[in-house]
Amino acid sequence: MNTLFSKIFVKYLVHSPGQGKGDYLLLYEIIKLIDMKIGIVCYPTYGGSGVVATELGLGLARKGHKVHFITYKRPPRLSVFQENIFFHEVNSMSYPLFEYTPYETALASKLVDVVQYENLDLLHVHYAIPHAAVAYMAKQILKSQGKHIPIVTTLHGTDITLVGADVSFAPVVEFSINHSDGVTAVSNHLKQETLSTFDIENDIKVIYNFIDFNRFKKENKDHFKMALAPNGEKILTHTSNFRKVKRVSDVIKVFEKINQSVPSKLLLIGDGPERPHLEIMCRELGLCNEIRFLGKQDAVEELLAIADLFILPSGNESFGLAALEAMACEVPVISSDIGGLKEVNIDGVTGFTCGVGNVAEMARKSLQLLQDEGMLAQFRIQALEQAQRFDIENIVPVYEEYYEEVVAKSSVKAH
Repeated sequence: MNTLFSKIFVKYLVHSPGQGKGDYLLLYEIIKLIDMKIGIVCYPTYGGSGVVATELGLGLARKGHKVHFITYKRPPRLSVFQENIFFHEVNSMSYPLFEYTPYETALASKLVDVVQYENLDLLHVHYAIPHAAVAYMAKQILKSQGKHIPIVTTLHGTDITLVGADVSFAPVVEFSINHSDGVTAVSNHLKQETLSTFDIENDIKVIYNFIDFNRFKKENKDHFKMALAPNGEKILTHTSNFRKVKRVSDVIKVFEKINQSVPSKLLLIGDGPERPHLEIMCRELGLCNEIRFLGKQDAVEELLAIADLFILPSGNESFGLAALEAMACEVPVISSDIGGLKEVNIDGVTGFTCGVGNVAEMARKSLQLLQDEGMLAQFRIQALEQAQRFDIENIVPVYEEYYEEVVAKSSVKAH
């Protein structure tokens, strides 16, 4: 315990109780000096929420916090040993009585166990369904055992705009948000969407998604480029989970128009339910030699490093992390003008935004860039400059400060 901490702690102990704001401010100053034990609950997938949760945990661990991931399998980006990182696997057994495995119950029990025996200071749950509701259940169980655990819920997008708005989920989502100790959203658009969809009493803090520039940066990968585009073709990329909302068929339609004017290749990175339909579409258009389905890739940055343009025509995006990853690798973006994308991809600066489904406009804007090397070079610079605003080194301290504030306020409230 350092001298400054000792002074603040003693001051807090002798402070007159019942002062409310004074108690909170003093406790806040104490917490700021302590490395925290943080539990992170997320979907261990290649999707945006899982990636952000994992990268956030890694960033917090590098700063000395002990981070405990609690989920049903190890997240993809948690592939090697990291100091201060712990993984707790949720095992949900199947019984003949249950048609579906009761994962939520198993997760709640695991949360209680980890919080209790690892002495966590905070739970940060990513994606409202079902994590926020499960965390609330775990909190109530722990409360009955004399343990207080504050909960921060981060809203990522489809948990609000699609699934959460369903009448069968809405009451639970609304309740869970209102009973979280802290709530964040990944864009201003998502915050407003949440407030308009639900009756929210809690404050929602916007903390943008981020990029780790130690990983996502333009590097010389000419050997990849020669293998994929041996005749110097332009390379276009798209990364997603191939769900309908990503409108990957629009990517192929845009590419078809581009390819008629500019020799080019399209790299489709990822996988999902739409892939069989997309493969058939490529065959029908006679583009199989120009389009490569690369599946899920852990080192997506190596493919972005050789790209000339990134296409993201989604029907809904609360942020657009895939676009940000491309921009960090100096790749301009052609995207739809929906949701939080406009907060990431600046029209006419880092790329272009077009109406959802406007394939002709997306193709025209793409050709405008691909056929003007000077313009393309300038947009590459501007894409990188915009991406640097979302550097993980800028965003992690915002989360740290928010955690400290939430822990201090909830501790004073609990006592």
